[in-house]
Amino acid sequence: THSRIQVFKELAHKIRRHEEHILNTIETKLSNARVESINNKIKLFIRKAYGFRNIQNMLDMILLGCSNILIPLPNRGGKGLKVA
Repeated sequence: THSRIQVFKELAHKIRRHEEHILNTIETKLSNARVESINNKIKLFIRKAYGFRNIQNMLDMILLGCSNILIPLPNRGGKGLKVA
């Protein structure tokens, strides 16, 4: 760049370095939002699992919470509880 401002020089360098990925994202209209969402859920479950006696219980809670399982509840007229 021709700028003397250091922040702009760094930004231009980052854009040049990641140009291919930026253009791919714009062209394909894909994002990593779903992955970030699941990662956030997992971190939340790990915080909730503090004090669990074994790691398998925490892993089971993560798998159940990140799935689309609908658990039927008694006396709810067939309506279920979505775990996630």
